[in-house]
Amino acid sequence: MTHPQQQRPPKRYLDPKVDLAFKRVFGEHANLLKSFLNALLPLPADGLIDSLEYLTPEQAPQIPGLSKFSIVDVKCTDQQGRIFIVEMQMMWSASFEQRMVFGASQAYVKQLKAGQRYSELRPVYALAIINSIFLPQQRDFYHHYKIVNVEQPQQTLKGLEFVFIELPKFTPEDRAEKRLQTLWLRFLREVGAEPAQIIDSALTDDHDIAEALHLVEQSAFSEAELDSYHTALDRARIEISVLADAKAEGMAEGERAKARTIASALLAEGASLERVAALTGLSLDDLRAL
Repeated sequence: MTHPQQQRPPKRYLDPKVDLAFKRVFGEHANLLKSFLNALLPLPADGLIDSLEYLTPEQAPQIPGLSKFSIVDVKCTDQQGRIFIVEMQMMWSASFEQRMVFGASQAYVKQLKAGQRYSELRPVYALAIINSIFLPQQRDFYHHYKIVNVEQPQQTLKGLEFVFIELPKFTPEDRAEKRLQTLWLRFLREVGAEPAQIIDSALTDDHDIAEALHLVEQSAFSEAELDSYHTALDRARIEISVLADAKAEGMAEGERAKARTIASALLAEGASLERVAALTGLSLDDLRAL
């Protein structure tokens, strides 16, 4: 007689995108960071990371002006001397790309000590996972940048490469060659989304993802750590709301400015106030003030 498989009870997980949980997984466990980077970065099959060593604070590139809701201190080097900068960005800002370029360039330049040759410089890879959409006109969530010959893009200069991932655009794909990338992105996007969760077996069956899940279980954190986590989460939500409201107000003001320009043109052509008000949505008082 067979018995129906018992469903595992739900567990509580912290959102791995939030600073405390992200650092617990990727800032303290080099084996998980290695798996994560090999899955998400465009490394050649014969150039995957074998081992990682975290950079000390004085070695790590400093990126000024970053929001306190950005995670920028997961920086490491591998067995080939390549440098990797990993950031989980909760909100997008207009200057973010430039800040990442600055940080990666700084990491590249700081390698060279007095008396060393330029040939000793090793590549720098910057990976940013952004929990918002910054290229709404594009369907792709994965954006890979490197230095290329404009006329012959197949010709590249080695040194700096960047990957920006728009996490909200990501949807799981059933492709064998992207399996681990899909699992890690699902881990970031899905875990901690509900107060209590039963995690899909596709995640728990992978050794590295299962270890990461164990690390972000709520029971693995102290009360003080949980207080810090919830404070950071609340602040991030407030800032996201404030930025969204500011953006909406800016768009609304832009629409009003456009309406005033049209209204001025119509009035100059002799249109009545009532007609212009009907066409532009501006009040009669607004029109009299033009």
